[in-house]
Amino acid sequence: QVQFVESGGGLVQPGGSLRLSCAASGSRFRVWRMGWYRQVPGKQRELVATITSGGTTDYADFVKGRFTASRDNAQNTVYLQMNTLEPEDTAVYYCNRVTVVDGISPMNDWGQGTQVTVSS
Repeated sequence: QVQFVESGGGLVQPGGSLRLSCAASGSRFRVWRMGWYRQVPGKQRELVATITSGGTTDYADFVKGRFTASRDNAQNTVYLQMNTLEPEDTAVYYCNRVTVVDGISPMNDWGQGTQVTVSS
């Protein structure tokens, strides 16, 4: 059973920064494509960023130039550096393993997520 534990969220003012972490269980983490997703109450969960096993990243248009995904395979952890945060970034953020079939769909059960609130 693969599990994900997200952390690093909080309350930040517009224009501020946060760094999210996601610790994953599983001995094959280093070969997984990983993704960051977010969800606002009443809306569907949406993909924010993906990172391949080799470190290649891809981003949703609404975060390009502001967010950066990275990973530490030795620590089974992925990160999401979020800069220039906007109120529209307020959401619960999750990570998951991403299928290589379409490059966007999650493969495992969700963790508890971490709340990010951008507000003055």
